[in-house]
Order: sequence, then structure tokens, then C-alpha cells
Amino acid sequence: MPSSPQTATQASTAQAVPAQHPGERNGLRPPASEAGLAQLNQAARRHLWMHFTDLGSFADTEVPIIVRGDGPYVVDARGRRYLDGLSGLYTSQLGHTVPELAEAAARQMRELAYTPIWSRAHTPAIQLAERLAELAPGDLNRVFFTSGGSESVESAWKLAKNYFKLVGKPLKHKVVARSTAYHGTTHGALSITGLAGMKAQFEPLVPTTLRVPNTNTYRTPEHFASDTEFGLWAADQIRVAIENEGPDTVAAVFVEPVQNAGGCLAPPPGYLQRVREICDRYDVLMVSDEVICAFGRLGHYFGAERYDYQPDIITCAKGITSGFAPLGAMIASDRLAEPFLAGGTSFAHGYTFAGHPAAAAVALANLDIFERDGVNAHVRANEGAFRAALERLLDLPIVGEVRGDGYFLALQLVRDQQSKQAFTAEEGHRLINRILPPAMTEAGLYCRIDNRGEPVIQLAPPLICDQRHFDEIEQALRSALTTAVEAL
Repeated sequence: MPSSPQTATQASTAQAVPAQHPGERNGLRPPASEAGLAQLNQAARRHLWMHFTDLGSFADTEVPIIVRGDGPYVVDARGRRYLDGLSGLYTSQLGHTVPELAEAAARQMRELAYTPIWSRAHTPAIQLAERLAELAPGDLNRVFFTSGGSESVESAWKLAKNYFKLVGKPLKHKVVARSTAYHGTTHGALSITGLAGMKAQFEPLVPTTLRVPNTNTYRTPEHFASDTEFGLWAADQIRVAIENEGPDTVAAVFVEPVQNAGGCLAPPPGYLQRVREICDRYDVLMVSDEVICAFGRLGHYFGAERYDYQPDIITCAKGITSGFAPLGAMIASDRLAEPFLAGGTSFAHGYTFAGHPAAAAVALANLDIFERDGVNAHVRANEGAFRAALERLLDLPIVGEVRGDGYFLALQLVRDQQSKQAFTAEEGHRLINRILPPAMTEAGLYCRIDNRGEPVIQLAPPLICDQRHFDEIEQALRSALTTAVEAL
């Protein structure tokens, strides 16, 4: 699977599969013919606008085309197999071969393919809302469905503003979020996002978003006695931002349990509890953005459960269906729904395909499998082995640390491990865009090579993975990183 040097935020690595690789033994289709592959590439270049992609980079390069899945692996049009070390996009929790999920969608489509949930309901949406309310922490009992993560974040901000208007605090509309954090691509969600490079070409955006420090403990300043002290200071910067803006103008704080952009930044002890205290003090809503972290990624249905804090809203998507259908949700507290229950008003917001019957049916089947197979317990039992496999790479001078939690880990890449010296911008660009993608192409792993903040490699394999797959990931990374050390 060739990787464009210009588009390496996600890098995939490939290896040729022997004639009788597992996918073929299972009766899957053989690799495409050269003529067929050429036609697909021509059509892709001419018509398919790939997301977050420098389209010009494929002018003389073959477009990677994935044609089938095989458990935690995917196979491309040339018959090459890759271990999916990113679960597609933090989404394929149960892997790519789950007949029960496909069958759930088919059954529902035969009965009722589509009806909206605008002023009426359908059975799968009702049942899924009830199930999510049972799983969500505290009194998060109101489920507003969306089509995906960005829509869930957008919905949460709109609800926060609408709610405060209804309870007589109409000036509360601003949002606090963390540096480098990614919250989505719609205009509101992108405004909350803390990545200047992603925002510049779409400005002006919504102007009422505030930025505070994140919890990158790898770069904890020396004057802090511990990561815990640093984390509490970082949380207190939210208080400072609210006070500076005026508490009567701030509606919500958005935090991920483990921050994705920047490389799996886990919360220091006490950090999220301090954020909760600050939100309570100033009547600001705490939104737990769990688009990535929910549904097993951290070994629990929700990250709020793992880190023991109570948000006012949870936003989620991705793993809710294990990628078998597009679906997201905003799960809100009873308090936030109360002003809408008396009659005479409504939350004037929605999406055509939100709560789609087939997607909801898939989500219900997905949760059934989670419960039946003990998926969360499996992650908790094996996360230590996953981390240990990656920590073997600390013998390479380019690996600064392994961080994250659950099946959501990152390697911090540095110029010098002992001094923690960072790469220069030029070195980081060369590493991320030139050296690692072709080196990893030989290794058989799909993962994310990212440079939002500092260079990192992120791993989020399907939750069904075990020691065999962890060892395979470690060996693939070792090969690629050894090549990088030599090149640098």
C-alpha cells in the first residue's frame, strides 16, 4: 500500500501475502488483475475526493485500495495484508469480520430500512437510547443521535448555548478546550479544535473558543514537583480562562479522557476531578468528548468511568457500531433536558440519518457482543501486555516514551532519548513524511504517524487483539524505526 509522502498523518505499511494467506483460505477474492487495478486507480484519481489528502500526490503513485477485511487485518487490491493497528480510524473495535453485525443490519433493512426520528421514533432507536442511558454514568439519560463524531460535538455546543438561554443565562456561549486537541471538522467542532494548521484555510470560524494547556506530561516543566502537580496547574488554567472571560459568558469545557492529537495524552491523577470542580463552581458544562475513547478503547464503555468523573454531556461515535454503520450520539444529563420537557419549545437541531434504523440495530448487536464476549474485560486484562510490547522499543534512541491507556497508546519520537531533545521542524517533517512511510511499507502494519505537536506514532488496534498481534506490531515498528535511526 504505497503511502503518499505528502499525506502521512495516517501511514499504512504493507507486506506481500503468500499465495495461501488466511484471507484466500477463507474463500475471499484473489488480488485484482492489473487491468482492473489500473481502472480503479484511474477512477479514483478522476472522481474520488479522498479526505485529508493531497490529491496531487497520487498523480504518479498508485492509490491504496482496501478491498476486504479479515479479523484484525485488511487486504488491499494487490492481495497484500496489513495488521490494522488503528482500527480503521479508532473505529473497528471488533475487527473486520463480524457476521452478527452485518446480519443485524440486513434484518433491520428488510423490516424497516429508514424512517427519521423527527417528531416520531422507531424501535431500534428507542432500544439503543435506553441501553446507552443504562451504560452512561450518573444521570446521563437523554440520548440525541447523530451520524458521527463531529456532529456529536456540534450538537453538544448547540445544546449548551440553547440550554443556558432557556434558563435565563443567555450570555453563556463560549467554550474552553485544550491546546492541540482535535474535536471535529464541522465549523463549530473545528472552532473548538486546538490545531491552528487545520483551521487557517477555513477561517473565519466561530470566534468564541478559548485555549488552555493540555496534559502532555512528557514535557512537564521542571519547576513542577510531579506530574500530578502539573496536571492540577493545567486544570486551574481553565479556571483562569473562565474568570478572565467572565463566568457569565462561558458555557462549556470540552475534554477528551485521553487526548488524541498530540499523541494519547492521558490525564494526570486528579486532573479531571479538578476540571469537574471548576465547572461546578462557575456553572459551566463539562463535555467529555469520547468519540475515540468510548466503547472499549480504554477498557470501559466510557472513559469517564475509567477515570471516575461525572460529565454533563458525553459525545461519542466510532466504536458504537464497530464501524459497521455510521452513527454517533450526544448523551446529556436529565438537567439539560428539563427545560425542553414543559412544552412550547424544542431543540431545533437534527440530522437526516441520525439514529438510522439499521445503524441503531448494528449498535445494539455490537453491545450484545461486548457483553457476551467480555470485550472490556479483555482490554483491561491485556492492556499491560500491549504496553509492555511497545516499551521494548525504548531500546531505540528515537523512542522517548510510551504513553496512553487501554488499547490507545502512542510512541513519542525524539531526536535524543536521554535529553528528550525534540526534532527540529525540518527533521520532524522529514521523519513523518519521507522516512517512516516507505520504511513501514515493508512491515505490514497500518497505524498513524502524526506530527500535531511533536512526532508520534499512534496505535489503537481492534479490541480483539492479543499477544500475537502486539508482538507483530512491535516487530513492524522496530523495523521501521531502525531504518529511521539510520537515516537520521
